[in-house]
Order: sequence, then C-alpha cells, then structure tokens
Amino acid sequence: MKKIFRFIFAVIVSFIPGVIGMMFTPRGASDAWYNALNKSALTPDGWVFAVVWPMLYLLLGIALFMVMNNEKTRLSKTRAYSLFVFQMILNALWTYLFFGLHMVGAAMIVLLVLVLVSIWMARAFYPISRNAAYLVWPYIIWSVFAMYLNGTILFLN
Repeated sequence: MKKIFRFIFAVIVSFIPGVIGMMFTPRGASDAWYNALNKSALTPDGWVFAVVWPMLYLLLGIALFMVMNNEKTRLSKTRAYSLFVFQMILNALWTYLFFGLHMVGAAMIVLLVLVLVSIWMARAFYPISRNAAYLVWPYIIWSVFAMYLNGTILFLN
C-alpha cells in the first residue's frame, strides 16, 4: 500500500508544471499573440502538445517513483530530488515567461538551462535506477525540440 501512495504522489508531483502551465497556455489574448507569431514549419498542431506533455509528465512521475523506491544512499537521492524539483520549476517558469509574459528571449534561456538540468537529473538518476534515467530522455529530447521551436520564434520575430 505504501508503494501505491508513493506512486500516486510521484505522478501528481510530476504534473505540477503542467497544471501551472495550463494557466498560461494560449487562449484569449495570449492565443492571438501566439497565432500571430512566425513559427517553424515543424511546429506541431496544438493537440500534439496536449497529448505529448501528459505522457512526458507521466514518464517523469514513473522515473521519480523508481528513484523513491530504490534503497540507495540518501546523498544520491537528495541530489536527484533537488534536480527533479529544479527542472519542474524551470518547466513552469518557461511557460510563464513565454505564454504569460511573451518574453521569448528569456524563455529561451530558461529552456536551455532546463535541458542542461534535465540531463544532469538523468545522470543523477542513473546510479539509483537506470530505468528511471532512461525514462527522462524522452522529456529531454522533447525539450530540445521545444528549444528549437522557441529559438525559431525568437529568430523569426
């Protein structure tokens, strides 16, 4: 029963940036701003983001659960937990800067740091749970793609 509660906790925690991000996703005035931007030809339709992000948050939640359940040293888990929280903060901050404040350049910097922290997090997860580290990589790859999209908007506008 304890593992089930840990799993639920890990998944809920991993969705926090998504919940925060929903407050700033394009709709109303922000939607008009976003739609007016010049974007990459590779920019997916909005529904793709609505499908991909929950899957990525779920993978992060599963990875966090795997780290929580492994009986490794406290020190290695502390670093892993700290990096997990840091990347979550950066994830939510990017959405706020990009969609909330329309600060595309600042959002790009945050996204670059997010990718680097996520790689660091995957490396911190690896000695605790290799599978957890592997589950972080789709998030990293998607974040690199998001960085490309953000950079294209910055360059074209």
